Amino acid sequence: MPRPPVTAALGIAILAAAEAFDAEPLLVAGVALSAVATCLWAWCGIAARGATLSRQVDRRRVEEDEPVAVRLVATGRVGLPGGGISEPLLGEAAPVPCGRRRTAVRVEARFARRGRRRLEPASLILRDPLGVARRRVAVAAAQDVLVLPRIEPVRPVDTAGEGGGARAGAPVRGLPALEPDGLRPYRRGTPASRIHWAALARGAGLLERRLSPDRDARPLLVLDAAVPAPAEHLDAAVRAAASLCVELARVGGCWLLLPGERRARRVAPDLGSWPAAWASLALVRSGAEPVHAALAARAGPAVYVAAGLPAPPGSGPLVVAPIVAGGPGGARPVFEVAGCRGYLVGRRARRAAA
Repeated sequence: MPRPPVTAALGIAILAAAEAFDAEPLLVAGVALSAVATCLWAWCGIAARGATLSRQVDRRRVEEDEPVAVRLVATGRVGLPGGGISEPLLGEAAPVPCGRRRTAVRVEARFARRGRRRLEPASLILRDPLGVARRRVAVAAAQDVLVLPRIEPVRPVDTAGEGGGARAGAPVRGLPALEPDGLRPYRRGTPASRIHWAALARGAGLLERRLSPDRDARPLLVLDAAVPAPAEHLDAAVRAAASLCVELARVGGCWLLLPGERRARRVAPDLGSWPAAWASLALVRSGAEPVHAALAARAGPAVYVAAGLPAPPGSGPLVVAPIVAGGPGGARPVFEVAGCRGYLVGRRARRAAA
């Protein structure tokens, strides 16, 4: 809303004083002050009628800590008298130069945590140089940005103190993958990772590993958000689940079971279904647990991810938890991802130790 025309009222008061005391020099000052105030008031009102403010966000889905460019554009049918653009992402209003019909402001924002982030409405405030009039004339609508959990590499943990990590492209020890179901003649286009090089060295020709078509043979990645834990631990567990899902999908595919869902999602090597699963991971909230009926039907290897360390469902899973939570029952970590560590427990741990 416009402020009261104090300047115009002051000019009228000076004119009244000039008439009362017959002071002609005050007439010029009073007329000039009243005219300037009236012109500035009219300019601000005319500019306010045709002024608009638009906000453009370059991406509506962004990974944690990645920059999001926000562009604000203020336009008017006539030159704007000045003022500022109030944007919640800015610490203070961005100034609008006096006399220009178009002003653009660029803001770069970053979000450190996953989830849906709401960009509150921005507004254009017109104000003349003398502060006679002030109007909030245009508002850019609120917008939502979905912040996705960050994808981080899976790294082996050297518990023997031998130093050195895994070579580039080598599978991480302990991480389950789709098991081969025999050999068959090589077909053109088969990835080199599925070629059975030992058979070629023995002179058996070029063979490839045949993978089981059974969907239960693919690893099942389970995320449990029901374990009481700080919010930063849950965020770390979600990042670990997202990173492991991408890693497992690239080496043969996997199934992903999210808290509260009754059916696991299939994530194939082409990652075609990954964007939808990634968005669901960004919205995981504390308190939900996986549906155990969906776990009972799976016979393949399981990876259990949680913010703490409850009793894992099923026998012999691979438990992933934040580093600060420690390992389950003295188990040794086999890999590290997104501030979490993976531990082999149950029969898988005994086979690995043997």
